[in-house]
Amino acid sequence: MQPVQALLIIDVQLGSLAVVPESARLLERVGELLAKARAAGVLIVHVQNDGVQATADAPGTPGWELHFGVEAGEPVVRKLQDDSFAGTPLAELLAAHEVQAVAVCGLMSEMCVSATARTALARGLRVVLPHDAHSTTGIPATAAAPAISAETVSRVADWALGDELEAVEHASEVSFSR
Repeated sequence: MQPVQALLIIDVQLGSLAVVPESARLLERVGELLAKARAAGVLIVHVQNDGVQATADAPGTPGWELHFGVEAGEPVVRKLQDDSFAGTPLAELLAAHEVQAVAVCGLMSEMCVSATARTALARGLRVVLPHDAHSTTGIPATAAAPAISAETVSRVADWALGDELEAVEHASEVSFSR
């Protein structure tokens, strides 16, 4: 697999991590990607969701805080919608760094990760999505349907992005280069 030129870490915030099953596994994989991207000297963008008041990710609350520390030169893009490109400088930031290929990881698989990957693809970027580096919550049972596991929701989110996406099983398969 060809290396990618940037890492997008989507909404790895304390409030969201608290509700995701197996968050420790997710953090290991995202941490692995982050370490490799830093070692390669590529662009790393931390995306932070600004939730509405009284939600776990409302700005200024403990749940809004990013799990991973941000190092000098690593921009934080704050967003109000699922898509990390919508109303943010993300597209301009990637263009300024001449990024053609990104790895996407984080939370939540079927919402913010999917929306960001879909827009990146629509903008002509090559997108690599390691399955073990994004996650979500399960869907509870209702009177009309059984519960759906978080793993199944994440897998369907991968699948729904289509065949333009480079979906890989493991973060270890992703490499970075300028």
